[in-house]
Amino acid sequence: MSLKDDDSGDHDQNEENSTQKDGEKEKTERDKSQSSSKRKAVVPGPAEHPLQYNYTFWYSRRTPGRPTSSQSYEQNIKQIGTFASVEQFWRFYSHMVRPGDLTGHSDFHLFKEGIKPMWEDDANKNGGKWIIRLRKGLASRCWENLILAMLGEQFMVGEEICGAVVSVRFQEDIISIWNKTASDQATTARIRDTLRRVLNLPPNTIMEYKTHTDSIKMPGRLGPQRLLFQNLWKPRLNVP
Repeated sequence: MSLKDDDSGDHDQNEENSTQKDGEKEKTERDKSQSSSKRKAVVPGPAEHPLQYNYTFWYSRRTPGRPTSSQSYEQNIKQIGTFASVEQFWRFYSHMVRPGDLTGHSDFHLFKEGIKPMWEDDANKNGGKWIIRLRKGLASRCWENLILAMLGEQFMVGEEICGAVVSVRFQEDIISIWNKTASDQATTARIRDTLRRVLNLPPNTIMEYKTHTDSIKMPGRLGPQRLLFQNLWKPRLNVP
């Protein structure tokens, strides 16, 4: 983001000079912005192993019980950084706290570069997510397996995958993977089956697919099935 130029100075100039200056200022700001975006382009380093897509890590934390508008949510999510190669991923990941060690109401998001972890983002708005609720103690391992499978293109659904989220809560943790097209049942089924495999989930594990349209209608709620998931999930997923 460019800083606003200092407005102080001599303002006793004719309109033509003022317009010319405004034009020059606009061009300077545009050039600054363009050069800044060029500098920020993330590319694999020499001899590094490039990923098929660039990805961005995000982090968010909020006070539970406080209503969240999409605007306040957007202000609350912070970019950690973007990477383009396997090596760059590990440089970020090795310095990050594991989800199981997070406290409070916290989330890590890993999304393709250019996609914000918000339901309203153009890449997400017609999509949905698979949700898996975890008993405490499983989030770190499941999150690592999930994001490594995503970065390694194990889901085999073309460009459908948008990103993944791990949500740390007081009594349970939740992981989800987001895709672009909720109405594509073949794709959502393939994502579900791959998720079962990469996370080594028991066959009777309960999973829920939720469209972002429904999430927007009922933010922060999973409806009447929430208690059912809590009761059935914990004794069933006894993965060490």
